[in-house]
Amino acid sequence: MFLVSTLIMKKILLLSDTHSHSDDTILKYVNQADEVWHAGDIGDLQVTDTIKKLKPLRCVYGNIDDAQARLEFPLHNRFMCEGVDVWITHIGGYPGKYSPTIKSQISSNPPNLFICGHSHILKVIFDKKNNFLHMNPGAAGKSGFHQVRTMLRFVIDGDKIKDLEIIEMEKRA
Repeated sequence: MFLVSTLIMKKILLLSDTHSHSDDTILKYVNQADEVWHAGDIGDLQVTDTIKKLKPLRCVYGNIDDAQARLEFPLHNRFMCEGVDVWITHIGGYPGKYSPTIKSQISSNPPNLFICGHSHILKVIFDKKNNFLHMNPGAAGKSGFHQVRTMLRFVIDGDKIKDLEIIEMEKRA
């Protein structure tokens, strides 16, 4: 007898802090993904509307997002992707320096993958204390202090997160 798995490997594109900016480079990577996850500071909802026409989108609103974005997207998005418990929020902090509003929730019920944006600094860190992977994709938009626009892509295969790639776009002018 053979067991058939209902889990299918998914290619994820993770971006944040678009601040109303979308372009052909971002959309090229959107088209290569199975799902797109956006960790907030969308700006103009045309960004997410365009992505949703191409691929399934999971998104949260950020601190610059208006009432319309806050009606469409949650502050926190926690879900299962394959066998991975994922939590996306915009302002989350880093291992050892989590936002006070979520610190106790992270300790009492940690996800497998915690994602945030806000800082415009790309970081991938394993949180040894809470035993999960933390990702911040940096900023895909052109507003902010970052010099290079960045995104992340990776694969979720069952309960494994693998094939992580940093996508660096052109330097900001």
